[in-house]
Amino acid sequence: MCGNGHRFDAARQGYLNLGTTRMPAGDDAAMVARRLEVAEAGVYAPLTDHLVEVARDHLAPAAGEQRLIVDVGAGPGVHLARILEALGDHHGIAVDASRYAARRAARAHPAITAIVADVWAGLPIADDAVDLLLDVFAPRNGAEFARILAPTGVLVLVTPRPGHLGELTRALGLLGVDPEKTRRVDDELADRFTRREGRPLTWEMSLDRSVAMAVATMGPSAHHLDPRALTTGLQRLEWPQTVTGDVEVAVYTPRTTEET
Repeated sequence: MCGNGHRFDAARQGYLNLGTTRMPAGDDAAMVARRLEVAEAGVYAPLTDHLVEVARDHLAPAAGEQRLIVDVGAGPGVHLARILEALGDHHGIAVDASRYAARRAARAHPAITAIVADVWAGLPIADDAVDLLLDVFAPRNGAEFARILAPTGVLVLVTPRPGHLGELTRALGLLGVDPEKTRRVDDELADRFTRREGRPLTWEMSLDRSVAMAVATMGPSAHHLDPRALTTGLQRLEWPQTVTGDVEVAVYTPRTTEET
């Protein structure tokens, strides 16, 4: 229990429940299982590999200095675990609204602390504590991101581009991506962050039917799809199916006094 009377649950599964307000539901157990199936299939490996290189570029080695990497909306912690494996002696915090996701993230790497928290209610992380802040297809709270990020830290933000999963979107009726999404994200962050670099990352995924089903139902589209229509749509496609991954990977730094 903290000084404000909040009681936090250190779950037996290895994660901390730090939610102090009514939490959003987050991903259920089935959605987390689908995320793991997609991760194990390796179809998002090009994105994970790119994030490792971005992290390596922005966390220059310093003898004896451990850096803090936080992944907001971490899901089962796949990207964070891979970065920690590649970069060595750093510590990671996986934040997610889903206790099922946090449970899996806690097991993804020994250096990960997984917590259940709501990014909109405030993150239980100290001011100026984070060296690398990762947000992959997750909600963005610019004020909280600016508060927890160190003055020399970086925010790495991954957002889908209009071509992302285009073949499945057209065939199965998945939610599309706003063509103005990149501009809107920049506008949301502009008062607190400066965009330092950004690039599109495009790759091809060869999906069998099971993995395609998992891709289609592991994200927001899962709440809008008719199961029978989804099954019918999958039956009409030839397998394996080539599907495009198409995202924007942008790096931001906190705005300085001179930039405001």
